[in-house]
Amino acid sequence: MKDHEHPFFRPLWRRIAVTAVCAVWTAVEFAASSPFWGVIALGFTGYAIWQFFYLHNRPESSTGPDGKE
Repeated sequence: MKDHEHPFFRPLWRRIAVTAVCAVWTAVEFAASSPFWGVIALGFTGYAIWQFFYLHNRPESSTGPDGKE
């Protein structure tokens, strides 16, 4: 199961909340002069955006796994 397919993340507000927490954590780390941890938190934020907003709403392909209908 992929992260974006988990039933817990079906409501939009949960996906926004998880992404917002990661973004706030990133800002706190950079504000605290911890660039190493800031970059790691930025990676979490980017991963959350990728999973919850890019892949989550992606339409399913009409072709089968072998590329044929």
